[in-house]
Amino acid sequence: MEEDAQEGVAAAKENELKKASSYRYWVRSEMTGAAPALLPRKLTEREMSGNGKPLPLGSLWNQAGTWEEKSLNSWAWKRVKDLLQGVEPVEFEDGNAHVAEVSSCSGDATLVTVRQKKRVGYSFEISMTVKMEVFTAEGVKKDLEGTMKVPEACYGELDDLQLEVSITQSQIADSAQRKRITQALVASFLPAIRCKLEQFESELKER
Repeated sequence: MEEDAQEGVAAAKENELKKASSYRYWVRSEMTGAAPALLPRKLTEREMSGNGKPLPLGSLWNQAGTWEEKSLNSWAWKRVKDLLQGVEPVEFEDGNAHVAEVSSCSGDATLVTVRQKKRVGYSFEISMTVKMEVFTAEGVKKDLEGTMKVPEACYGELDDLQLEVSITQSQIADSAQRKRITQALVASFLPAIRCKLEQFESELKER
């Protein structure tokens, strides 16, 4: 029995040595940097914005927001054409007319960020083809084609919008009727075009 007691004591000491060795190994591993290295991760928009604060305007490289200008021409030209193509046909004393094509839209539309404030603007020249069914003084129906031009459309200045209509003399020889049709097209189409451009400005503000 004395031998059994001695064996028990020896086994207990051996277990304590194992525990101590294991503890020292764990501490040594931690101190020598054996723990897995932290991997880099991409910050979320919330973290970049500063703990839930609104994200700053402009590019990430320009957080001070001193000055940044972005061209919106590609989107703006297409959007203006789509909107004006949807202008409703009109009727007038001598017949009716509709916008057949927005043949060109040129100029610039920009988004400028200054001191964390967003500003938009544009200046366009727009040309359209208009097709008409017109009855002459003799009661003969004629299919005509003319042009309508907006010489300058600018942001915030649509009250001053102008529309120029051109119908060739060869299509309508009667100068009085040609003038009457021209005036009728301006009176009918100008408010509708202004309305479409106002819609464009509203969409531009949201860019």
